[in-house]
Amino acid sequence: MKLSPSVRQGSALVGIAGTLLLAGCAAESSSAETTTGTPAPQASADSSPSATSAGASTGSGSTYKDGTYSADGSYQTPETVEKISVSITLADDTVTKVEVTGDPQASETKHYQSQFIGGISALVVGKKLDEISVSRVSGSSLTSKGFTQALDTIRTEAAG
Repeated sequence: MKLSPSVRQGSALVGIAGTLLLAGCAAESSSAETTTGTPAPQASADSSPSATSAGASTGSGSTYKDGTYSADGSYQTPETVEKISVSITLADDTVTKVEVTGDPQASETKHYQSQFIGGISALVVGKKLDEISVSRVSGSSLTSKGFTQALDTIRTEAAG
């Protein structure tokens, strides 16, 4: 059976459109985007917070205790559940340092976690903890979900 050129072209376009749709789920852009406000808490929190060197806040109107706080966040990818560890240092409710480490289970995840880790510091250091809401960093939108989950845990720990 021989297909006409218009049928072959139509089939190729459907295949390309499907591929682009799936690719868009993984990497929407290469720019960093943030929004302000407090993100909604994640229902499936698998975080283990630990505060180190937490002390009394020096600001009179501070909401959070100064110190360094760590928590884990997880997120679902098409292949697996991935996990990142987040450490944030606070002074007067402001993030002075952030460190994110990943343990990628899938090869594609290594790429996206690396992009996220390379861009997150510029987006959160110097901002008030309650003003941080990250939706995508350097094209990595799924890693942001794990970061947000860890950030919610850190907010709870630092408030206590």
